Amino acid sequence: MTPDTSEPRCGSASTRGVVLSGTGGVWRIRTDGGESLDASLRGRLKNRAATRPSEARRPKLAVGDRVGVEPGRHGGWAIAEILPRTSKLSRRAPVGAFGERILAANVDQVIVVVAAAHPEPNSRMLDRFLIIAEANELGARIVVNKVDLADEAETHRWCEPYERAGYPVHYASVKLGRGVDAIRAVLDNRISVLTGPSGVGKSSMINAIFPGLNLRVGAISESVQKGRHTTVGSVMVPLPAPGGGYVVDTPGLREVGIWDLPAGALDRCFPEFRPQLGLCRFGDCRHSLEPGCAVLDAVRRGDISVARFESYTLLLDQLVSGS
Repeated sequence: MTPDTSEPRCGSASTRGVVLSGTGGVWRIRTDGGESLDASLRGRLKNRAATRPSEARRPKLAVGDRVGVEPGRHGGWAIAEILPRTSKLSRRAPVGAFGERILAANVDQVIVVVAAAHPEPNSRMLDRFLIIAEANELGARIVVNKVDLADEAETHRWCEPYERAGYPVHYASVKLGRGVDAIRAVLDNRISVLTGPSGVGKSSMINAIFPGLNLRVGAISESVQKGRHTTVGSVMVPLPAPGGGYVVDTPGLREVGIWDLPAGALDRCFPEFRPQLGLCRFGDCRHSLEPGCAVLDAVRRGDISVARFESYTLLLDQLVSGS
């Protein structure tokens, strides 16, 4: 692509924009003027950790990052500036890798999509997605897709603990077009991460809300009830006017690892626990077997669901053991 040298200089780079995707060291950028271009990371940014030890922990470039680009020395475009993030959504790298995996930067909200059936909903996995959002201090809402394939009353019973905890829950059927307008409204003019297990219909839902985007869609494996991965890496998709905004379509995640969350902070990632925190007899209460625990009392009263409390105890054991 021929560099547009008519762009005014902005800081240390000619043009600013947002990272939409990246493959093999080449990043797709959407400029603030609405153009799309491909750019590689300038060498001095790649080598900064080696030359400036104080910046060795600087996060790697991620989808959603705001960047400055300028014409490269040998043609094309180069990313010369990475702007500070306002937020991020990260998780632990999957088995076989190490450290933090940033799914998206500068996010406004997380929308966790589950299926009412095919595949069956998994409350433990949903809880992990919600905890990742809470740990990153991001608002979250839940979309239950495929409600046409399950008993409606049973689906609402399954979601009741999340609604009681304060999470907005949208009931939808992409196949029937149900709930599509309400989901579209919460996407307007916001940067939303769409996440959830494989096969629940994330890409299909976005295609139904915004025909023409044509996100990749895969089929469910009938034998194992697990979706084939159709999105190979996070992709940020500009949404059409008049609402605008962006949706980050993430890969279906079979393993949801929590990154850099101290065991003592897990209770704050459960919104329904928060009114009880600070009321326990012991200041370092882990809400397991301690006497005088306000959280346990709330579970006994029915103010906190047993299923959500069981998720908390399982995750607490894993964080304490480091697994």
